[in-house]
Amino acid sequence: MSSKVVPYYQKRHKHYDHSYRNLQSRYVVQEYSTQKRSSSASTQRVSSISSGSRVKCVCGADRDVQEYYVPAFKKRSQEQRLEQRAERHAEQRSEQQVEQRSQQQHRSYDRSVHYATELAFLEEDIRIARALAREQIDKVSIQRMVEEKLALQRQIHEECVSRAPDILVRLRSHTVWEGMPVKLFFTVQGYPTPLVQWYKNETLISPASEPGKYRIESKYGVNSLEIYRTNTNDTATYTAVARNVHGQSSTNAAVIVKRYRSEDEPLHPGYMPHLPLTAAISFTHIDVKFLETFGVTFGVEGETVTLSCSVLLTPDISRLRPQAEWYRDDVLIKESKWHQLHFGEGRATLTFTHMNKDDEGLYTVRMVTRGGVNQHSGFLFVADAAALVAGAPGAPMDVECHDANKDYVIVTWKPPNTASEAPVIGYFVDKCEVGTENWIQCNDSPVKICKYPVTGLFEGRSYIFRVRAVNKAGISRPSRVSFAVAALDPADLSRLQTIHLEGGRDIVIYQDDLEGEVKIPGAPTNVQAHETSKTYVVLSWDPPVPRGRDPLVYYIEKTMVGSGSWQRVNSEIPVRSPRYAVFDLVEGKSYNFRVIAVNKHGVSEPSEVTPPIQAQERLAVPSAPGRILASRNTRTSVVVQFDRAKVEEELIGYYIDSSVVGSNHWDHCNHKPIKYNRFVVHGLTPGEQYIFRVKAVNAVGVSENSQESEAITVKAALTTPSHPYGITLLNCDGQSMTLGWKVPKYTGGANISGYYIDKREADHLNWHEVNSKQIQERIYTVENLEEGAYYEYRIAASNLAGLGLPSDPSEHFKCEAWTFPEPGPAYDLTFCEVRNSSLVILWKEPVYSGNSPVVGYFVDYKEFEGEQWTRVNETATSNRYLKVKELEEGKTYVFQIRAVNAAGIGKPSDISEPVLVQARPGVQEITTGVDEEGNIYLAYNCTEISEASQFTWCKAYEEINDDQKFKAETIGENSKLYFKNPDKDDLGTYSVAVSDTDGISSSYVLDAEELERLMALSHEIRNPTIPLKSELAYEILEKGRVRFWLEAQNLSSESSFRFVVNDLEIKDSESHRIKFDRAAGIIEMVMDKFTVENEGTYTVQIQDGKAKNQSSLVLIGDAFKALLAEAEFQRKEYIRKQGPHFLEYLYWEVTEECEVLLVCKVANTKKETVFKWYKEEVPVDALDVPDLQQGVCIFRIPKLTKKDQGEYKATLKDDRGQDVSILELSGKIYEDIVLGMSKVSGSSASELKIICTPEGIRFHCYMKYFSEEMKVSWYQRESKVSSSEKMRIGGTDEFAWLQICEPTEKDKGKYTFEIFDAKTSYKRTVDLSGQAFDEAFAEFQRLKAAAFAEKNRGKVIGGLPDVVTIMEGKTLSLTCTVFGNPDPEVTWLKNDRDLELSDHFSTTMESGKYASLTIKEVSSEDSGKYGINVKNKYGGETVDVTVSVYKYGEEVPEVKPGQLPKTAPAPAPAKTPAPAPAPAPEKAKPAPKAGKSARK
Repeated sequence: MSSKVVPYYQKRHKHYDHSYRNLQSRYVVQEYSTQKRSSSASTQRVSSISSGSRVKCVCGADRDVQEYYVPAFKKRSQEQRLEQRAERHAEQRSEQQVEQRSQQQHRSYDRSVHYATELAFLEEDIRIARALAREQIDKVSIQRMVEEKLALQRQIHEECVSRAPDILVRLRSHTVWEGMPVKLFFTVQGYPTPLVQWYKNETLISPASEPGKYRIESKYGVNSLEIYRTNTNDTATYTAVARNVHGQSSTNAAVIVKRYRSEDEPLHPGYMPHLPLTAAISFTHIDVKFLETFGVTFGVEGETVTLSCSVLLTPDISRLRPQAEWYRDDVLIKESKWHQLHFGEGRATLTFTHMNKDDEGLYTVRMVTRGGVNQHSGFLFVADAAALVAGAPGAPMDVECHDANKDYVIVTWKPPNTASEAPVIGYFVDKCEVGTENWIQCNDSPVKICKYPVTGLFEGRSYIFRVRAVNKAGISRPSRVSFAVAALDPADLSRLQTIHLEGGRDIVIYQDDLEGEVKIPGAPTNVQAHETSKTYVVLSWDPPVPRGRDPLVYYIEKTMVGSGSWQRVNSEIPVRSPRYAVFDLVEGKSYNFRVIAVNKHGVSEPSEVTPPIQAQERLAVPSAPGRILASRNTRTSVVVQFDRAKVEEELIGYYIDSSVVGSNHWDHCNHKPIKYNRFVVHGLTPGEQYIFRVKAVNAVGVSENSQESEAITVKAALTTPSHPYGITLLNCDGQSMTLGWKVPKYTGGANISGYYIDKREADHLNWHEVNSKQIQERIYTVENLEEGAYYEYRIAASNLAGLGLPSDPSEHFKCEAWTFPEPGPAYDLTFCEVRNSSLVILWKEPVYSGNSPVVGYFVDYKEFEGEQWTRVNETATSNRYLKVKELEEGKTYVFQIRAVNAAGIGKPSDISEPVLVQARPGVQEITTGVDEEGNIYLAYNCTEISEASQFTWCKAYEEINDDQKFKAETIGENSKLYFKNPDKDDLGTYSVAVSDTDGISSSYVLDAEELERLMALSHEIRNPTIPLKSELAYEILEKGRVRFWLEAQNLSSESSFRFVVNDLEIKDSESHRIKFDRAAGIIEMVMDKFTVENEGTYTVQIQDGKAKNQSSLVLIGDAFKALLAEAEFQRKEYIRKQGPHFLEYLYWEVTEECEVLLVCKVANTKKETVFKWYKEEVPVDALDVPDLQQGVCIFRIPKLTKKDQGEYKATLKDDRGQDVSILELSGKIYEDIVLGMSKVSGSSASELKIICTPEGIRFHCYMKYFSEEMKVSWYQRESKVSSSEKMRIGGTDEFAWLQICEPTEKDKGKYTFEIFDAKTSYKRTVDLSGQAFDEAFAEFQRLKAAAFAEKNRGKVIGGLPDVVTIMEGKTLSLTCTVFGNPDPEVTWLKNDRDLELSDHFSTTMESGKYASLTIKEVSSEDSGKYGINVKNKYGGETVDVTVSVYKYGEEVPEVKPGQLPKTAPAPAPAKTPAPAPAPAPEKAKPAPKAGKSARK
């Protein structure tokens, strides 16, 4: 496989899509193709006219292109001249013949001649158009040729000058006198321009560190370092390092500065004192300091991740900002659609817009300044995205294109890691033309190696590629697409030649113009196997020389060695580029190949036959890596080192897998192959044990797995311990000193093996060793001291890793005897259980107790930067620990201890180290529990332990050493303290501290209640019972059957049970169905018939090995009766539902129209089913017809009143049975309905209306329905109004009212009407004041006056009938009662006229109120309408009465009030049918009773 990078012309090629192929361009190309194929004489003439070479003159590299034509550098051959002469002679002869024929034709053919002439002109126009199209195409070709030539020149220039730094002139050593300047020079060349850094004794020289001391320059490859005013400290070895992307080089020299013996230092001849530099020049160096950096980062394919770091620039000058460069595995990263770079506002970021495994690697950000380079690195891991198919492999990566030609390119990639997935069996390569989204699979069957030759490309088009891996589970996600590559022939560029002219002008021409007229190409040369594989061979060759100007295609022929017959490989598809992949070769067989070049003029001779070529893999699967070693690194990482594979030729890299011991599941450590044999595996779980394995990868495949490493626990690596601290003088007798100190905060991952003490006297420089052997304890007496002298000490701790750094020197301690009576200082102050508002402080008893024993201690504290000490305990505590509470979270405190004896308060201890009062995140607390054997324990878990960490259990903060009562057990991160025989003596405070963890600790108060709970739980475990999810219970099933059941937990297949009822075991039978589901733990018994004989106690006994349990249920008395009744009810319900029945019994609803609905739902009905409604056992008809099909029946009560109370019943009946539903609409139900109606009415109530009546002023509130049973209230000015003579309350169906009788000014104000439902009140208000009151009061006065007049006017108040029927000859007396105040006047009328009184008509008036009219001996003339008119000053009225007189023997006529009997009509003519005979006369009938009078 070619390892050549992408050619320059590919990098600079503009990858266009189909959009540039417009219709006009296609037309020009078609015209050009037609012209090429044409062999007519006119076309040849056009060719001869435009046969000169057309090139462009390029004036300089960056100047505009000036177009002019240069004649072709070639001559016509003798053969061509003869052909042209023959063609001209044939044309002349043809023209003469045409002219003779035209002269012989008749004039009638003039029209045809005219048309022929026009056709000739048209043909000439077409010929000219074709010539112009050819010229245009030539211009485009020349322009493209010039651009490609310029690109090639730039490529050649860069490839020529790009190289690593090369030092031409090296540094030279100098010896100078002190105070003189010295300047170091060296010359370096390289491209890109190398970056130079200067070092002094391997320390980077920074001009900003000593302004005015150094001056660094770099001009035209000459670099210099000038040192002003040298002194003896400048004597050193100076090194200059030049580096660029291709490498680095260095040179060094020694500078020796000598000093004059005399104090006077004369200036060197020619030396000028150095003047101070300006500020702008002094601070050209920028000091870069990283503040926030990125660490090891984990991502997943497809995510967006940003690596970021903030920097501090000193000085921060906008014009002199450093350059931020990002590298992945030391390769510079450039801005692309995958990577976005940003540097500004003191932060450099690299954003991955869509991560792929291609992005995995070690990322370094380098801040490049004039003074040097500052950098920070971190590894980025990119895991595979979730597979599209479970078990499918990850996506391949790093897809690249090589050896691109006109129709051919080799695609390579890196294989994915398969740790737990099935191995990859092959790959699919997809291609896509730039500008489209149409992906085409290139290979039909998976290719097994990581490279594939893609053929069938179209010249000039650009393509991108992607790869997918395949295993037995499925196909992976596609890889990241490759960079675009153009299908171009690089050999075309080599055929360009440049002619240099005066004035800096160049002429670019093709090699074809110098070859002469070549028709049949020569044979290709240098045919060889470029790539070999088991399935294909890639052939390459050089184009023929000369090749001619016409396009070439190639045909490849093969023959098996020894066969003697040649077979054409690509007979159907010619090859346009000098590369071709031959497939379908027999593995292990040898072949010969040859190539033939073809153009339009003919076929070349075959090329030379290649030597035998065999289709076989050039590479083999790599061998497995050697010995693998894992070592500890940090709490979450491990360093894996391994021996490289024996053969590393073209090795892509290595994959590392990890597995938790015992899991048998392997995970990827790296997702992209690494090329080094040492790798840090991150992201591991602290405390877990892992094993590792490695495999090598090349293009052919993946090697076997290496041997697994030894198991390693993920912990921090062993280091030397930190230094001890808190050195305290505990006692002194004048000859010796007793010292104490605190254990190092970090033990380095191993136990402290001992301590070493050094001492020195004050003002001495040298330290002297106190002990040659390690000291185990943290208290030691230093002997043989000089009394009165001052000493200081330092202490170092050691462990398995070695001796740690010594502590800072202690204070100066004076060696004088202590004789004071008070106790000495307490020491070894430590803290534990630091929480957000409290901590526990512990200390040790003073070594010097004074004249009497120590009886107690005082604890003082203050804020770290404060001055006021605060005493924690008012009385001395005898314990050597104390819990300090009520501290402020987030503040830092210091503490000191004072011991007390009989003589008083002693010397304070050394002030403790500052303590931040804040709970450490993630710290756990002590928990209690009981294990499987019933042992009670306290447990603590710490995830931050090291190998040297130890758990120390204490009671009352004293270490527990009683093995008779306690047992401590620690496994990994967990530690437990077991109680062997727990009792009340074990109550108290227990604590645990974890060493080498920066003070992680916790405590727990074990009280009597908790101990009792734990002991009860321990008893249960040691005496096991089968746990029950539910006790024995019962439920009533359909048909009144009763089910008894219980549910137990964790029953085995060997468990058994007994069902006992009233001391008798029940077995499975027809009447008692018993089931036992061991998997679910359910035991049940179903009784079909439950009767009075089943009263008693029911018990289930379970046994499972040693564990037992039982559950009982007592069904006696009321409990049994309730169960029996319910069972009987369910049985009846089952029977009831066999026929028509009520699915829902009667219930009530209130509609939005305030109607009451009695609703029931029925089921299991048929056409013959009869439904009826009853009220108080009386059948009633409902307004709504029962809908038995829908199963809903409604009885509607439009306006509910008290009359509607009673018992409502609905019945269903057919031949299958009947059912009844009863609703008692009274009492509480009636009240609830009224409340429901109140809700509807209240929500629909209108605003209060003011209505005036003769009695007073009324307020009306209209609503959908109103009933007196509704809860309503009236208010006047927030005072409730009760019904009285003054205020009357009432209502109708449509509204409620309040009437104010005889209103006065006191009745003004706001009136409120309130109606209540069960939860809400609805209020309506009106303001009766101001104009509203005045208008209402005026209307009331008017109506009152009208009512008074109506009351006192004249009127008939009774006595007169509406109709009177009387027989002739009788006397008629009409009498009535009249009223009026004052007494009214009475006038009688007949037929609306005043009646003239006579003997026949007479009237009377008695007592002023009884008026009568008497008609003597009535006759038919007296029939008519009579009336009485009664009136006074207030008005009156007229009452009419109709009198009908009939003759004796006639039927009493039926006369309506106000109508007279009509007389019989006159006899009709003879033609008219005779009237029906009159009926026989009837007896006189009495007049009907008097009704209401009509008043006027």
